[in-house]
Amino acid sequence: QVQLVESGGGLVQAGGSLRLSCAASGGTFSRYVMGWFRQAPGKEREFVAAITRSGGSTLYGDSVKGRFTISRENAKNTVYLQMNSPKSEDTAVYYCAAADGMAVTTVSRRYNYWGQGTQVTVSS
Repeated sequence: QVQLVESGGGLVQAGGSLRLSCAASGGTFSRYVMGWFRQAPGKEREFVAAITRSGGSTLYGDSVKGRFTISRENAKNTVYLQMNSPKSEDTAVYYCAAADGMAVTTVSRRYNYWGQGTQVTVSS
């Protein structure tokens, strides 16, 4: 059983930067594909980014491509989401998730473990 705890959320100005972290425990971190999702009020959960087990390949949602970067440090059991030039529409609760398997995926139901989420609010 993997436990995931997000941190780093808060209030950020549009055009600024923010880095989210997700610390994993209770499992072998390097076995899991890791992903970030987000959910804004009244909207469905949206795929943000994912990274392979080794960190060698990444995948991004169209709305964040070129602005956000996902990375991981397997030695620290941690995955990150660097948010550059955030916009007001990036305001949401951000969730970290872990998936068994080898391929990155945008499909939320393929992720087996989820964190509690961290709120990100972008002020314009």
